[in-house]
Amino acid sequence: MQITKFHTPDIECDGCANSIKKALGKVLGVETVEVDVPTKTVSVFHEVETTEAMLAQILDKAGFPVSAS
Repeated sequence: MQITKFHTPDIECDGCANSIKKALGKVLGVETVEVDVPTKTVSVFHEVETTEAMLAQILDKAGFPVSAS
């Protein structure tokens, strides 16, 4: 199991968090998704085969692009 964390500045509410959980929850290999609205971070617990790039692309398609910090 691996943990990948992202900073996604477009998270503004619990509705955003639910959208992110729904989008990433459909990905094969994703075990758990945690969204912290106040800090605008997403933590994804996933199998090694599920890459950070793949997860970032899904976040982008869901309308929550990842920032560098």
